[in-house]
Amino acid sequence: MNKANAHHHWTRWNVLLMSFVVIIISACHSSGNDGEEKVQEESGRPLRQAFRLEKGDLNTSFRIPGELMAFQQVDIYAKVNSFVKKLYVDVGSEVQQGQLLATMEAPELNSQLAGAESRLKSQEAVYLASKATYERLLETSKTPGTISQNDLDIALSKQKSDFAQFNAAEASYREIKDNMGYLEIRAPFSGIISARNVSSGAYVGPSGKGSDLPIFTLQQQNKLRLVVTVPEVYTSYLHRDAEVSFRVKAKPNQVFKAQVSRMAGALDSRLRSQRVEMDVDNQSKVLLPGMIAEVDIPLKGAERNFVVPSTAVLNSTQGLFVVKVVNNKAVWVPISLGRSADGKSEVFGELQENDHLLSVATEEVRNDDDLGQLEIVGN
Repeated sequence: MNKANAHHHWTRWNVLLMSFVVIIISACHSSGNDGEEKVQEESGRPLRQAFRLEKGDLNTSFRIPGELMAFQQVDIYAKVNSFVKKLYVDVGSEVQQGQLLATMEAPELNSQLAGAESRLKSQEAVYLASKATYERLLETSKTPGTISQNDLDIALSKQKSDFAQFNAAEASYREIKDNMGYLEIRAPFSGIISARNVSSGAYVGPSGKGSDLPIFTLQQQNKLRLVVTVPEVYTSYLHRDAEVSFRVKAKPNQVFKAQVSRMAGALDSRLRSQRVEMDVDNQSKVLLPGMIAEVDIPLKGAERNFVVPSTAVLNSTQGLFVVKVVNNKAVWVPISLGRSADGKSEVFGELQENDHLLSVATEEVRNDDDLGQLEIVGN
């Protein structure tokens, strides 16, 4: 055998030897895997975790849009048909209660007042005359046989009739005089004029009887109302005097505080939500009526309820369940959910304290399944 053939023969034997070693190692590895699978089969199902059910506090909050509104707002119309004589304020003017805002003129009221005054004086004179006549007759009738009782009764009736006419004339005069007072428009409360819709010389009157738009819109802005509508599911957690925080787009880095002041006490029939109002101090005038706020409302339950990990809630096509462990068997218990936060949820159903529930509920665990060995962990 020459040297080249010997080298080729030796290389061939090396390849065969290496192949044999690989086959042996593979066989041993396969045998080891089979052994592991066998061990897993003998050990049964994977170890599941359960926890002991307890009541706890779940203080959460939810975010909801709200609207800032003026604490008081009124559209100011003229009370009588008239013309604008002079405006003393404009948009943005800050006014005090009782301050004169505008004066009107109505020439026909002056003539009506003069006529009413004349009728009043005339009726007063008639009444005083009939009163004097009755008093003289009454004095004369004290002498027997001078005045008949019938004449005395007629005089008394005349006096009463004239007195009624005098009162009617006086009431008519007062009415027209009061209407003259309406020619001065004054602020009903302190605030800011947010709108002005007329100019001097404009014909104005009560809504729909002279002008469709008000003369002014007056808003109280040093105190605002924050109005939100709280969905039905959260209404039991919200209480009067609770403090809320909110932000507005105009001041994104500033957090404002407010306190729940009024709750409607009934649900809106369309939205199924309750109107809630918070009073907001706004002396700085940073906030404006009409702003939309993002409100964080705390939800603090009055009672401690059952709290479970959210993974323990099974959301199946049949409804919501938790899996209760009874004699090492699975029992699906129907529940309803309350609040959820930080991976935990409130649950309500036929549950008792210290019941054992599976930490992770899946549909793989069917009702009445044998659960095997369990590991009890903290909730």
